[in-house]
Amino acid sequence: MSNGIDYAAEAELFDYATEVELFSGSGWSKSRRPPPGYKRFARASDAIRFAIEELPQQLLVGTILEVAQKRYQSREIRILYESEDYPLSRRLQER
Repeated sequence: MSNGIDYAAEAELFDYATEVELFSGSGWSKSRRPPPGYKRFARASDAIRFAIEELPQQLLVGTILEVAQKRYQSREIRILYESEDYPLSRRLQER
C-alpha cells in the first residue's frame, strides 16, 4: 500500500454538489426524486472502479471518496485507479 490507501477497506462515495444542495436549505422539491449523492461500498477498490468506470465525467468532478476517514477528490481517485497498487482489472478503453 505505498499510496496509503487500504483498497480492501469499506468506502463511501459522495457527490459534493448534492451535499451542498442538501445543506444549503434548497433541498429537493417534492416533484423530483433525490439525486444519487451517496453510495457505500464494501471495498475501496470497488468504489474507485465505480467512480472512474461508471460515473459520467461531469459527476466525477464533484465526487469525493472517503476511506478510513480520509477523503480523496476526483483527481486523487483517478490516481488511485491508475496506481500499480490498484488490485482490480481496469477497462481497456479510456474515457
